[in-house]
Amino acid sequence: MAIHRVSSDAFRELASLQDRLHRAFGGNEEIFTGAWVPPVDIYETKDKLVLKAELPGFREDQIRLRFEDGVLTLDGERKLEKETGDETYHRVERSYGNFQRSFTLPASIAADRISASFDNGILTVELPKRDETKPKQIKIGGGKPAIDVSPKQG
Repeated sequence: MAIHRVSSDAFRELASLQDRLHRAFGGNEEIFTGAWVPPVDIYETKDKLVLKAELPGFREDQIRLRFEDGVLTLDGERKLEKETGDETYHRVERSYGNFQRSFTLPASIAADRISASFDNGILTVELPKRDETKPKQIKIGGGKPAIDVSPKQG
């Protein structure tokens, strides 16, 4: 059996690759810990942000959702079903354990109007935008200034 030495350059390259991946995925630590995390989609409409998380097999009481200091945190735990003693597992591919996902939200979110629903294993969180941050249409007048800026004669 041959023994291969690994140079310190190889470790530096690996650390550099991990750092680049960390930056590319927005600092998401779960990628490197090997922990189970539910997949999440986030999209935006003119009135709100919407987050959808896949949580198959969960009940509502197994999921915690909180908003604090501009960060939305979703966490919970998937437990392995109890064995009865009659079964012999040949393969376990589903992931189990605690998870936590945190998302920094823009200041334009109206925290007091956040709502969530859970249906068929999909958690949907609606994050409405504050009214003052929504785009406003400005009407352009036709030919005359909206405000009289001519000097007063007196």
